[in-house]
Amino acid sequence: MERLNILLVDDQPAKLLSYEVILKDLGENLIKAQSAREALEQLLRNEIAVILADVCMPEQDGFELVSMIREHPRYQNTAIIFVSAVMMTEPDRLRGYAAGAVDYVSVPIVPDVLRAKVRVFADLYRKTKELERLNSELELRVSQRTAELEASSEQLRRLNEELEHRIEQRTREREEALAQLFEAQKIDTIGQLTGGVAHDFNNLLMAILGSLSLLKKRLPEDNRSERLLGNAIQAAERGSALTQRLLAFARRQELKPTTVDFEQLFANIEDLLVKAVGQGIDIKLDVAPDLPSMLVDANQLELALLNLFVNARDAMDGAGSIILQADAADHPGSLSDGRYVRIRVTDGGPGMDEPTLARATEPFFTTKGPGKGTGLGLSMVQGLAAQSGGALELASRPGAGTSVSVWLPVAGTSSDPVAGGRVDDAFDAPPVTGELTVLVVDDDPLVSMGTVAMLEDLGHIAVEVTSASQALQLLGEEKRFDIVITDHSMPGMTGAELSRIILDSFSSLPIILASGYAELPDDQGLTELIRLTKPFSQDQLKEALQQAKTPQVSTVESNRH
Repeated sequence: MERLNILLVDDQPAKLLSYEVILKDLGENLIKAQSAREALEQLLRNEIAVILADVCMPEQDGFELVSMIREHPRYQNTAIIFVSAVMMTEPDRLRGYAAGAVDYVSVPIVPDVLRAKVRVFADLYRKTKELERLNSELELRVSQRTAELEASSEQLRRLNEELEHRIEQRTREREEALAQLFEAQKIDTIGQLTGGVAHDFNNLLMAILGSLSLLKKRLPEDNRSERLLGNAIQAAERGSALTQRLLAFARRQELKPTTVDFEQLFANIEDLLVKAVGQGIDIKLDVAPDLPSMLVDANQLELALLNLFVNARDAMDGAGSIILQADAADHPGSLSDGRYVRIRVTDGGPGMDEPTLARATEPFFTTKGPGKGTGLGLSMVQGLAAQSGGALELASRPGAGTSVSVWLPVAGTSSDPVAGGRVDDAFDAPPVTGELTVLVVDDDPLVSMGTVAMLEDLGHIAVEVTSASQALQLLGEEKRFDIVITDHSMPGMTGAELSRIILDSFSSLPIILASGYAELPDDQGLTELIRLTKPFSQDQLKEALQQAKTPQVSTVESNRH
């Protein structure tokens, strides 16, 4: 297979060397340039498949270089990836994409991520060239056949025209399929990266919120200190809400589906929605009679409605009417058979044109000004609907407003699944009395330290380990523990795998599984585990301990065979 040319542009030799080390395993020909002038010279001398360019460079920056490259007919469609450690604001990214870049990577670089991105665009270039070659051969064969047909009768010429039409149609279909595949791969990659970032951010928030909560209990009474501490806690909680939006887009959030009556849910948050949209917005409610209950996470649905109302308010510049409708209908074509509740939010704003409507649910895409939106609202709502077994539909056109419909499955009988085994469920248990010995398993020392501090503040003894293997070693040494609290996402052995081993060997030992993810194994041996969603508070931890010790309130020798 012929090696492709990949151009690396950066004014710093050390960074060029690091790119070369990261990308050498691709087996492609790596060409280096330390300035925009050298880059243009290489482009004129070589056929370049992918360009990796630094943004901040002397003489000409990356934006100017890419604009010049795009003016060359040969490189109008070449994949260009920006790399920057400084210019990472949203306007910088938008400027990069407007200049013609296909991606924007931040420093420090994750080698596997950069290598994967370059490999995708290199493979796309190779496949495109192969398609062009096949098309050229096909066109040559068609031309030869055409010459033969022109020497024949009129009937043969008509057959030739029909053949050309079919070839053109097939070529368009291939190009459209290739474009759809590329978009699907891009969104899937963004989803995976988003979920991973949100998980790591959840761990940081876990340590921050836990430490701040304990610090608040220990500080002497001081109004100024309390205000500063409260402000820090509120900021961390806003970060937690943002991670939930990220996880919702990636469809990896922790959902707790219950049977929800829409009218009751709306009554609970009506005051909040009225305050959120302001006095200039009139809310009109239209709920079908005898509307069936839905099966959905009530808290996440409330957040989704709040996002939709705020979007509608911003679209109408704070003045107008929002119509909230709810009715039951058969499933749309994209969903499986069954009955669904359709919740529709309609505004009287200016509406969206087709290009904007096509991108409305993309993550981080927003038509609001800088600092006025994250571009995650509709992505979060779409993720919630899909993860709940429903769908999101958008309808809009310029001058006619926008309508957002959320389809959610109708709740059936009492056999519907609910969030059993999680701390947030309705739970009534006697408080834990006496000192407990708790084994804390978490590979992140910041999270582990925060959990241990909260346990000790509750009057318990905490023993912390950083891996599942260390936990099994302690249990095998006849150490006595009343409860195990384990993180799920750990290298080597996950928390779910550790729980399965503990349940097999120490069946009477209660286990609390902590995670920010929803994708835990659907295993009958693990469905009854108590679950804690990160980041959790000390009160939620206390409730989990109470639930874990019910009905066994007294201490037991839980690790005896």
